[in-house]
Amino acid sequence: MVFVPIAIGMLLLVAGAHWYVWRRLVRDTMRRGGWPRRLATPAVVLLPLMAFAAVASERAGAPMPVQQTLGWPGLMWLALLLYLLLGLAVGELVRPVLLRVLERRARRAAGGAGAAAPVAEAEREAAVAALAQQVATAEAADEAAAEAGGGAGGGGGTGTKAPLRLGPATGTGDERGAADGGYPAAAPGGGDVSRRLFVARTVAIGATAVAAGTVAYGAYGVLGRAPRVKNVTVPLTKLPASAHGYRIAVVSDIHLGPVLGRGHTQRIVDTINAQRPDLVAVVGDLVDGSVDHLGTAAEPLGQLDARDGSYFVTGNHEYFTGADGAAEWLDHLRELGLHPLENARTELPGFDLAGVNDVSGEDVGKAPDFARALGDRDTSRASVLLAHQPVVIHDAVDHGVDLQLSGHTHGGQMWPVTYIAEAANPTLAGLERYGDTQLYVTRGAGAWGPPVRVGAPSDITMVRLASPGA
Repeated sequence: MVFVPIAIGMLLLVAGAHWYVWRRLVRDTMRRGGWPRRLATPAVVLLPLMAFAAVASERAGAPMPVQQTLGWPGLMWLALLLYLLLGLAVGELVRPVLLRVLERRARRAAGGAGAAAPVAEAEREAAVAALAQQVATAEAADEAAAEAGGGAGGGGGTGTKAPLRLGPATGTGDERGAADGGYPAAAPGGGDVSRRLFVARTVAIGATAVAAGTVAYGAYGVLGRAPRVKNVTVPLTKLPASAHGYRIAVVSDIHLGPVLGRGHTQRIVDTINAQRPDLVAVVGDLVDGSVDHLGTAAEPLGQLDARDGSYFVTGNHEYFTGADGAAEWLDHLRELGLHPLENARTELPGFDLAGVNDVSGEDVGKAPDFARALGDRDTSRASVLLAHQPVVIHDAVDHGVDLQLSGHTHGGQMWPVTYIAEAANPTLAGLERYGDTQLYVTRGAGAWGPPVRVGAPSDITMVRLASPGA
């Protein structure tokens, strides 16, 4: 029952976010009834629905073409929405500043027009004086004509006065109309309305441009190039000199699915093979779907080339299709030449390599079993543990593990989500020590949800083991 109010709260939050985006990008900037607004309003409604449908179709195992059709626009919109909200939030701070600047400019312009007012008044006074002089002259002429023609019965006069016309100095008829208020320069408040519209459009365009640029750059980091290679040296006290310099390629969170496919896998495999590692460790969240849908996308993993082989442990996403789905993936990976470690251990020259199931396996009867993987080993030997989530570090400490290799966090994937991920995990990314145990967390080589990374670039880490006796 707790889930229901949480779900309702999330829906209200999403609806409120989209209403805010619609208000700032559509209502405040587009004319009502115009075609841009008629197109933009349905889009703001349709895109979040596609995002929800994309996640639902993935969990329901819908046909891959359906997942891809919904996934690309829906998931990319989620990333764009995040940075639109951040950009518009900054815009709320910029908006009053821009308005003040424009208002000051308007006042300065009005002040300049006011300085010219005495000149205009003098011109008007001169025009009135000229008119009065013309009137007086005309009246005198009429009186003289009347006296001269009085004896003839007044036949010399017309009895009317000639129409009076102002000379050029008094201005044109339009100018007089404007001076008299007949042609107002602008409707009352019109300048304020135009300034607010200008500011609204400026903020909207700026926020949209920044959000689109950020998402495009973040998508290129996932879709346009191979993950970066990081080199980390980890000293292990128990490691013999004969194993000094042993190199493990650590890769996690590949997330094959409707957006990331076979080409993504091939880039990762080529990058790993170019490093010529001694061992490859794939630490979970390889897939988001079934073998039927993604088996072909995973096939390049069969090309991994390492002297001591390639090993795999499950992540939480492997169990999204249930225990049977996870078992199918483990069988498929064995066919590709990988060695799954299901709460198991193998002895390698110089150290023990162990692996445990992900903690989410508890829900399907496949819980991590540290005692089975580590309980009966020779504690004088160095040990390296593969575990998807960093949160099990305390179990690793209790069992005397020297080094735990994990993923899961994505390094937060998209700033500022990094702060949430950091709060939820003991280590967000990198190497840290917990007692006598060291924990290394890779940011992963793929992305979940939107294929976008911002402030948390994907990586493949080459972990070099060092012996103090070397």
